[in-house]
Amino acid sequence: MTMLEVQNINCFYGNVQALWDVSLKVEEAEIVALLGANGAGKSTLLNTITGLVKKSSGHVFFMEQSLDGVPSHSVMEKGIAYLPEGGRVFPDMSIRENLEMGVYPKGLWKTRKAGIDRMFGLFPKLKERQKQMASTLSGGEKQMLAMARGLMSNPKLCLFDELSYGLAPIMVTEVFNIVKSLREQGITVLLVEQNVKQAMETADRAYVLENGSVALDGNCCDLIDNDYVKKAYLGL
Repeated sequence: MTMLEVQNINCFYGNVQALWDVSLKVEEAEIVALLGANGAGKSTLLNTITGLVKKSSGHVFFMEQSLDGVPSHSVMEKGIAYLPEGGRVFPDMSIRENLEMGVYPKGLWKTRKAGIDRMFGLFPKLKERQKQMASTLSGGEKQMLAMARGLMSNPKLCLFDELSYGLAPIMVTEVFNIVKSLREQGITVLLVEQNVKQAMETADRAYVLENGSVALDGNCCDLIDNDYVKKAYLGL
């Protein structure tokens, strides 16, 4: 099944066009990377998919059902988790309380303990400190907590924006290993990432955005050997 399909999206901020006829597909249990320089339109596309930014034209389908006109909170209830850049946790709540805040869709509250136990299995460091205030965590630990909170909603599709932002290299590796494990659980991922090398080593396919348009797309094993990608994004 096609999990996510974006068709010819155009988007403006005032009189400035941010996205130009952007189309992409993400298949079930696939990891797809969305690459590009700052200002290319990557975050705008994620915000448009989730209804946080209104598109001027085009269509978005999730599991073959239209998301056009669906408010952002209803988009999340349908099975999409969105982690914006910077993670963002509730600093004055404990780790466990942050996870409970992720039990958003109706009907999940009764099973929250099983969900929390599942997150502690994915993120052992969080289990060790579950009573600790989120404000005391390191940047990488906060990113893990934000990911875990998003996964508490049992999403079918995760949208991740700049997971590696501000993280130490060893923590970047750990976070991306978790992303790979999500695919093994049948969770589909669309990943916006500045760390092109890490993203391509993690994802199945990638789209490259430039100036709000799709410039390249294909399998990561092919794109990583593309001369243009090597020069523009890998510094080779």
